[in-house]
Amino acid sequence: MNTATTPFHLNILNELASAMDKGEARATMLLIFDKLMGFTTADVLMGKAEELNEYERAKVERAVGRVVDGEPVQYVIGRSDFMDMEIEVTDAVLIPRPETEELVQLCLSNHQKNEHIRILDIGTGSGCIALAIKKNMPKVDVVGWDLSDDALDVARKNAKRLALDVRFEHHDILDIDKELPNQAAEFDIIVSNPPYVCESEAADMERKVLCHEPSLALFVPDDDPLRFYRAIARFALKALKPGGEIYFETNRLYCHDTASLMRSLGFHSVKIIKDQFKNDRIIHCEK
Repeated sequence: MNTATTPFHLNILNELASAMDKGEARATMLLIFDKLMGFTTADVLMGKAEELNEYERAKVERAVGRVVDGEPVQYVIGRSDFMDMEIEVTDAVLIPRPETEELVQLCLSNHQKNEHIRILDIGTGSGCIALAIKKNMPKVDVVGWDLSDDALDVARKNAKRLALDVRFEHHDILDIDKELPNQAAEFDIIVSNPPYVCESEAADMERKVLCHEPSLALFVPDDDPLRFYRAIARFALKALKPGGEIYFETNRLYCHDTASLMRSLGFHSVKIIKDQFKNDRIIHCEK
């Protein structure tokens, strides 16, 4: 192919198609032009990319090269869409998933008329869960916790850019009894998407996830897959007000085990909710 006479956007499409299927390549191309150059789909299809100068073309080509090499496009452009928000992401945080939107939507649908409450997001990462709740329930007091200072930096930048008043704090839920020995029952809701992928599952995961997303936010030991759920649940026994609720995103392979754990610790009305892919994904229960 004579790339000198082929429209620039088609060269980009063909390069992306060398690493993924044509539909994903087209969507990725349009996303790159949108986020890096501000082009709409119509702009691209009408040939506006031909007007780019040498510097701008090089910028697009560098981004495409990183994607072709296996880096997630969200990290390349530094943004990911979540609940009608543009969330900054770096390799210090997980890229938000559709299943996590479902977790937030469930929480919102159950509490839309009860905004004067306190919500804690444990393992907040980019802050996407906490910020989405605050955006949709502005009177709620929302706090996000994470162990990673780099992740907290990203979350705080997102809060500032989106003008959402969410407080982000450094805490290790696995050591929380030492950090907060006198924790009071102050929260109405605890929501969490903690690490839940067993180390043995890594062999079946995409290379771009393994090589680029933070392992600290992904993996748990094979011999203790419920490590974080157990720690959060025990903390919740102290930190939740009577009648308070927990919303968990879980590993579909251990969702029922997580539900059994919650019942054994005294939580009631334990429900398992399937995600859009028909996998057991969300646990909702009450103290």
